[in-house]
Amino acid sequence: MMEDSNRKYFFTSESVTKGHPDKVADQISDAVLDELLSKDQNARVACETLVTTGLIVLAGEITVHNHEAEKALLNIEDTAREAVSAIGYDDPATGFDHRSCAVVRTLHSQSPDISQGVSADADKDKEQGAGDQGLMFGFACNETKALMPMPIYLAQRLTARLSEVREQGEVSWLRPDGKSQVTIEYQGNKPVRIDAVVLSTQHTEEVVDPATDNMSDAAKQELIEKVIRPVVERENAALWNDGMKFHINPTGRFVVGGPHGDTGLTGRKIIVDTYGGRGAHGGGAFSGKDPSKVDRSASYMSRYVAKNVVAAGLADVCEVQLSYAIGVAEPVSVLVNTEGTAKVPEAKLSEVVRELFPLKPSGIISHLNLLRPIYRETAHDGHFGRETEDFTWEKTDRADDLRKACGV
Repeated sequence: MMEDSNRKYFFTSESVTKGHPDKVADQISDAVLDELLSKDQNARVACETLVTTGLIVLAGEITVHNHEAEKALLNIEDTAREAVSAIGYDDPATGFDHRSCAVVRTLHSQSPDISQGVSADADKDKEQGAGDQGLMFGFACNETKALMPMPIYLAQRLTARLSEVREQGEVSWLRPDGKSQVTIEYQGNKPVRIDAVVLSTQHTEEVVDPATDNMSDAAKQELIEKVIRPVVERENAALWNDGMKFHINPTGRFVVGGPHGDTGLTGRKIIVDTYGGRGAHGGGAFSGKDPSKVDRSASYMSRYVAKNVVAAGLADVCEVQLSYAIGVAEPVSVLVNTEGTAKVPEAKLSEVVRELFPLKPSGIISHLNLLRPIYRETAHDGHFGRETEDFTWEKTDRADDLRKACGV
């Protein structure tokens, strides 16, 4: 998007809570990954999960290399149940709870044909290759302090807040499933106001109005005051305005939800996980994959590069594309696109990025310290824009180096 100070438009992004069926599946897959990485840093994991009424199905390819990891793999059913419990599905009345649900596992080892292309071999002077072919994107812009697009950033903070007020008992009638959606009005590519907020959340019968058999107006107002307003006022109070439209549980009621109301699958919320549709997506999901899979690790590195470029003041917007061939260490291509906002030539930026950032799989894993059991936390409320100690790809520690290398 080239900047046009006279252009007015609206952009919308959505997010889902940790209790949404697809996110339940993502968190189970990443709980499995974390458990195995905690026992074997070199575990090869590609774990897919399906959840539905009373059932969890684990499928995929897993290879571990020591006895402790083998024991963990044997007990992976317990790991899945614990993840479900932590999300808040602990009541059989919801049709899905950690005690009563069945767990079916169809897991087997990683293909040796893939392994020989991915694994490093010092005897053959072979570097670690990419775990698959594909293209990965990272994005950053200066719309928020986290250098994320405003619509997805607010949508993710709303779903996080929904979980927070439920878990802390501040809103006692909430259940884990929920979604948010935020529409922002832009003027000249700058966010100027919130136009609409959609908030759909699973609830108990406690807040159903007998006269309408739908959620009461008082409950809707409680969500505006305890969820929506605090998030907006904390993140950017100037966006709040009298013309905002609120759609709270617009179907009327949302009692049946979670995996009982909708089947969930790992990797079905890739836009929610990333930038809300602002910027490109290569199509690869993250959860359940160890960092040898560049779908995950190179997407994190792309975000790290893009965020540092924007933090350095070298561009207002930055999108980075990396692409790989399976079994090959060097990226096939590296592209830096600033949508015309760069303060230095984009060709120079691309050259500097290649010089300053490790873009081979082993370099990415080492620099971002990815062989740790940190992934379950990424599997809800967004992989990007959350500045925690474990999210190393959110650091802006290369901004000064970028400025110096660009002569700024």
